[in-house]
Amino acid sequence: MTAPVRTLVARCAHWPVVALGYPLTEPVAVVVAGRVVAASVEARSHGVVPGLRLRTATARCVDLVVRERDLDAEARAFEPVVAALDDVTPALEVSCPGMCSFAARGPSRYFGGDGILAGKVLERVTQALGGRAEVRVGIADGPFTAAVAAEVADPTCIVEPAGSAAFLAPLPVRLLGNPQLTDVLVRLGIGTLGAFAGLPAADVLARFGTEGRHAQCLAAGSDERPLALRAPPPDWSVSAEFDPPADRLDQLAFCARALAGQLRRRLEKAGMSCVRIAVEVETSEGESLVRLWRHEGGLSATDIADRVRWFLDGSRLGSDSRPTGSDGPAVSGGSRQGGGIVRLALTGDEVTPARSRQMGFWGGEAEADERAVRVAAHLCGRLGPEAVRVPDRRGGRHPDEQFALVPAVTVDLRDRRLADDDRPWPGLLPAPSPARLLPVPWAAELHDAADAPVRVTGRGSLSAVPSRLVIDGRTPTAVVAWAGPWPSNERWWDGARHRRRARLQILTGDGSACLAVLERGRWQVTALWD
Repeated sequence: MTAPVRTLVARCAHWPVVALGYPLTEPVAVVVAGRVVAASVEARSHGVVPGLRLRTATARCVDLVVRERDLDAEARAFEPVVAALDDVTPALEVSCPGMCSFAARGPSRYFGGDGILAGKVLERVTQALGGRAEVRVGIADGPFTAAVAAEVADPTCIVEPAGSAAFLAPLPVRLLGNPQLTDVLVRLGIGTLGAFAGLPAADVLARFGTEGRHAQCLAAGSDERPLALRAPPPDWSVSAEFDPPADRLDQLAFCARALAGQLRRRLEKAGMSCVRIAVEVETSEGESLVRLWRHEGGLSATDIADRVRWFLDGSRLGSDSRPTGSDGPAVSGGSRQGGGIVRLALTGDEVTPARSRQMGFWGGEAEADERAVRVAAHLCGRLGPEAVRVPDRRGGRHPDEQFALVPAVTVDLRDRRLADDDRPWPGLLPAPSPARLLPVPWAAELHDAADAPVRVTGRGSLSAVPSRLVIDGRTPTAVVAWAGPWPSNERWWDGARHRRRARLQILTGDGSACLAVLERGRWQVTALWD
């Protein structure tokens, strides 16, 4: 095993909160799928920490401001930070918005030592952020130990060469970043990285597999993935030139998506997957900018295109940072680069053997899939990126919430997987789902045999057996069968978005099946079954 490369990691604490424009002195939590992923300093003082369910977080802090995570905003806001370090090193690697790293050996010698280098990086990043975020810098042998050093830094932490094992030993195992593994370790009484590193390697491999063995190597300070110091291999490069120079973000993003698809197909043909992508742009004034993005799970064509868009959008390299048809705000922060772009290049800077993937029966994707991708790309080019939309699973209790139409340019049409949503949704309607969702619900009335209105009690049961259904004032139809009701009480903590509903499946005498919803004392038909 090669010796880990001396690495510097700069981390902006609570970045998802800072990127949304909130001060850390306000109680703010950023959530994904109903769980907290980041919280401000004030929110943490009330016990709101990452990993909490949203209901628990709001119970701990009644004044908590809740926002959904916005990766685009995080990437745009982080670009000025990366640009501030361009003259420190040209090989800066962005692991995720809010954290970047680079090999420290050369810059450390140039500036006069690890301490001076850490101070210079801290100063430049803090200046770029205007004091809006707490910046931490760690230097150690290998990216993992350096990232842990940045996590515990105050505000800098320098681990001496060959001192990674001693530095990591007393720290908690949660710093491995694998909740499933660390939960098991804690239940087994293994609470520190040193205790985990001291276990017999054969036993760890037998119990946790290769993933657990790799985590044990990290806990011992042996990082098997050093930062690459070689030049990017030319075999995995694709590029496009623009004459006249391109100055619109939508034009550049569309070209980037085509290049990403071309690079992905070349990699797939060779059985490889890209885990680090280099994005390079050249302006008409001769300026060249390069960004490195990493994703350990492998970068799909959509992932690559997203990172190119984040880079261009955050750098303000286009004259309009909003795609055609978008209502979002223009990018703020960062200086406008001069001139248009004359060249865009993507390079697979680090590739690994691809994981298995089920292909078409005769190999490759089906011909119909390829035609659909070409047609979508053609329509996007003629009508704009927002004109062509495809379904995307979102999850929810109600049929109209489970899917949403998203622009085709934001997904990889060659690898569409509308997998089942395995998240728990109490009150979810049983299968099958309605075949038709009404864009405008039909007003309805539901009566019992005595012609009295049917209501739903506070305990979630019907006040009487339904007998007749009246839709839009038309002739009443007999109710021959019904199922439910399924009550739901959503966002009770938010007065503006609170919704309390009860759903009822109804089969009428004319053979029609519909979904009736009672909300605020009124019945409506919102969906139909064929």
